[in-house]
Amino acid sequence: MDFERVKEKLNILADAAKYDVSCASSGSDRKNQNKGLGNASRMGICHSYTEDGRCVSLLKILMTNHCIFDCAYCVTRKSNDVKRAAFKIQEVVDLTINFYRRNYIEGLFLSSGIFKSPDYTMERLIAVAKKLREEERFNGYIHLKSIPGCSDELMYEAGLYADRLSINIEVPTISGLQLLAPDKKHEDFTKPMLKVKNELIRYKNERKLIKSTPKYAPAGQSTQMIIGATGESDKDIMYSATYYYKKYQMKRVYYSGYVPVTEDSRLPSMGSQVPMLRENRLYQSDWLLRFYGFAVNEIVNDDHPNLDIDVDPKLSWALRNMHYFPIDINKADKRMLARVPGLGIQSVTRILKARKFRKLNWEHLKKIGVALNRAKYFMVCDSRNWESRDLDANKIKGMILQSSTSKYKNQYHQQLSLFN
Repeated sequence: MDFERVKEKLNILADAAKYDVSCASSGSDRKNQNKGLGNASRMGICHSYTEDGRCVSLLKILMTNHCIFDCAYCVTRKSNDVKRAAFKIQEVVDLTINFYRRNYIEGLFLSSGIFKSPDYTMERLIAVAKKLREEERFNGYIHLKSIPGCSDELMYEAGLYADRLSINIEVPTISGLQLLAPDKKHEDFTKPMLKVKNELIRYKNERKLIKSTPKYAPAGQSTQMIIGATGESDKDIMYSATYYYKKYQMKRVYYSGYVPVTEDSRLPSMGSQVPMLRENRLYQSDWLLRFYGFAVNEIVNDDHPNLDIDVDPKLSWALRNMHYFPIDINKADKRMLARVPGLGIQSVTRILKARKFRKLNWEHLKKIGVALNRAKYFMVCDSRNWESRDLDANKIKGMILQSSTSKYKNQYHQQLSLFN
């Protein structure tokens, strides 16, 4: 092996992979068998933190940054003047094993530009995973990025070796995709998604009858959307995400603020600010949809098409729906408790358990961990110490903002200007 050449390739292809954010906690339960290498049993992957505070990481690279497509938003687009490189299959296998043995990584995140054809590229990605599993007996986490337009047969084979499969929808709307990636078709993305979904359903059904059924993508599938490259509203983005969750049973939809990588009249100019705060608000909204029981039209709709920048989406909803508040913390059901700003799911669970034994007051709530600086405006408890004077939504919002701190606070004005 030419170590200097491999090192050069690694620098190029690891740098090109940094724009893909869809590689968080795996949720896989692949266990080490037959004295093999690694273990992906229920641990977070890709610079994520486990519940006990451990930071875990993975080797995140492209197979190649050569590409036959010319997507305007992509740094590896064929018309972009960048240094190109491509790994051999064995080079990726050797890098993964050597990095793992040195305790640098606990898994592999492998994506690729598309060279020759989608099927040819996907075959090479699968070959890496197959060698790791069968020849190196590697049981660590493997995340393969599916190639748009590849065959169903290859998608099935990929799921036999990878813990998670993902295919990036890239642009949230079909019209945006046609504008920025006219060479690609929307069905090139959705066809592999549907295959993975159907295979996961089939695996679960067969597993009930035959325990030895080979695992298929145990951590499911995910996708990613680029935010801010085109003119979609937050409503467009969240409705699109909801569709992929329901239609294709996605484990996660990731939102990646567009980083200007090339000068193009269809895109924000070079040097434009990356919409990090907007990205953060979209993740918060996604969390409300998946864990807090919100419907997408409660968060964004025709009357409120874009998320507020200066307050989080749950507080924004509460301020727009003051007729529901204040709620009695000792009587409200779980659904309404979860909608109180400052109450997380863990706090809600603690409240439901604690109030079986006694009525709760402000001191109890403080010990439970409730963020009273915002929650106190939306609830009453077993205490007379409550501001009963009439406060409208604007006054409450002002008081909360005045008492709160945020690392994004200095971006509020800049980000708000993007919607004007």
